[in-house]
Amino acid sequence: MQGLVKDLDFDVVVGAESRGFIFGTPIAYNLHKPFVLIRKKGKLPRATVSVEYDLEYGKAVLEMHKDAILPGQKVLIVDDLIATGGTTEAMISLVKQLGGEVAGVVVLMELAGLKGRERIAPVRLESAIVYEGK
Repeated sequence: MQGLVKDLDFDVVVGAESRGFIFGTPIAYNLHKPFVLIRKKGKLPRATVSVEYDLEYGKAVLEMHKDAILPGQKVLIVDDLIATGGTTEAMISLVKQLGGEVAGVVVLMELAGLKGRERIAPVRLESAIVYEGK
């Protein structure tokens, strides 16, 4: 996954609970970038910004510390999967709330039939594996 973003200019890596942590942390470490956690509601100890988004079976809330990203910082979002793009869209919203600029998104697998890529356009999306089905 790291190789997919080697030409991308970014300052910070963010990943969502919990598989985003697994894939994002090594990318941040190897590229000497800070790693920022995005977590489910109520899991972070300090003041946060939040976003509510729709799931197939209800709603969910993601949060990030208010001081995690500085205005103007370029952010790489890392996750395991993009399907409909709802979670990724919520992460993009959090970054923008803090004044960050989304440089791109990298995922292990894209379920192309569910059109997440279209939902987050024009944000750059890189996928290690693309499954054309749903």
